[in-house]
Amino acid sequence: MMDFQDENRIITPDFTETDRDIEISLRPKILTEYIGQEKAKENLKIYIEAAKKRGDTLDHVLLYGPPGLGKTTLAGIIANEMGVQIRVTSGPAIEKPGDLAALLTNLNDGDVLFIDEIHRLSRAVEEVLYPAMEDNALDIIIGKGPSARSIRLDLPRFTLVGATTRAGQLTAPLRDRFGVILRLELYTPEELSQIVKRSAGILDIYTDDGGALEIASRSRGTPRIANRLLKRARDFAQVMSNGVISEDNAKIALGRMEIDEIGLDNIDRLMLTTMIKNFNGGPVGLETLAATIGEEAVTIEDVYEPYLMQIGFLAKTPRGRVATPLAYEHLGLKAPETDKKANTQTSLF
Repeated sequence: MMDFQDENRIITPDFTETDRDIEISLRPKILTEYIGQEKAKENLKIYIEAAKKRGDTLDHVLLYGPPGLGKTTLAGIIANEMGVQIRVTSGPAIEKPGDLAALLTNLNDGDVLFIDEIHRLSRAVEEVLYPAMEDNALDIIIGKGPSARSIRLDLPRFTLVGATTRAGQLTAPLRDRFGVILRLELYTPEELSQIVKRSAGILDIYTDDGGALEIASRSRGTPRIANRLLKRARDFAQVMSNGVISEDNAKIALGRMEIDEIGLDNIDRLMLTTMIKNFNGGPVGLETLAATIGEEAVTIEDVYEPYLMQIGFLAKTPRGRVATPLAYEHLGLKAPETDKKANTQTSLF
């Protein structure tokens, strides 16, 4: 769960309320408009075309990967490409089996049911979902005790699209019921640059190639962050220059937002600097680090650490977190020399 500080962090990949209007307007509607994720996109295109030729529904689809990469967008594209309606919900919103039953019985034939954060479904809700996915049926228990009886209701054919940032937390029975499993990966700066230019055109913002690439290179491989930075760069460009987001203007805007060349913000740098200066680079325990920088341990683990580990600035060891030589280099600090004597095994003879 995000805390208040993370919700106001401009480079958080998680969806915030400030993203609602801009994301809806910028989301592509069909596969040909969708930029990046070529492997997943090409496979999905074949699955959709095959299902349409058979006059069948698309098999259930599981989309997994880090937040902000376009899982919700792909779910909407699937519905548009299949020519059906989409119903959107999330795992935490389905609190009891009756909530899921209400959703399923209100679907029309062929509709898409999109469940975000599907790994957070309760076990009781999952049990209801299994026959719905396999047999298009809903098992309902009527009554209690010895007089209880089960009734099976037929459901319209539908496609379940599940999205998760934590595929490892899905139960094996649920994961096995998805016929199509697609992993979304972080975007390259070139791909993000195309997304920035497309979004700029929709938002009526002019950005040149240099400005788009500068924003893309600091967006941590995530379209959601790129679009958010584009909006803020527009504000700086309109007030401080002629309204054009050039490379120089983008650098000024992103510098004012304290986002450096590889997308680290002041919190990332504070965390790394604290590890290096206070604990000689580590290892340092999670709770100790959290207390030192005034942040919750769960926020460090879920929000800050993943990207720092992806780019090789942070390592986890059995004894705690360690800042790598790459982190020292990026911060302009000298890495400590390795103690060769300490690492040499004493001979037994």
